[in-house]
Amino acid sequence: MTLARGLLIGLNALLLASGQLIWKLGLQRRGDAFASLRGIVRLLLSPYVLIGLGIYGIATVLWLYILSRVPLSIAYPLQSVAYIVTLLGAFLFFREPLSVAKIGGCLLVVAGISLIGWKG
Repeated sequence: MTLARGLLIGLNALLLASGQLIWKLGLQRRGDAFASLRGIVRLLLSPYVLIGLGIYGIATVLWLYILSRVPLSIAYPLQSVAYIVTLLGAFLFFREPLSVAKIGGCLLVVAGISLIGWKG
């Protein structure tokens, strides 16, 4: 796999993580969104959800491009870097705690990504 393709997979993971973080931000601002059907509709039409959907749309188009050039058995596991980006984003933007278990899990993901990238 070329560096350019690896960077595209990294960009895709970053887009996916960004969409999740934006959705979380929107949900924090509408804590009672699931109390009624009207609240759910308002949530779905909120700028945060719509921006997150737009980012996911871009990520999907990029993912389709990646799949046309990289074997799925390599691309999909490498995309798990999104877990790490999301965990770091949750820590930085939402002050969610980082535990030894979370850090250890991220290190295991990095080890797996490294093995797949190296052997792929």
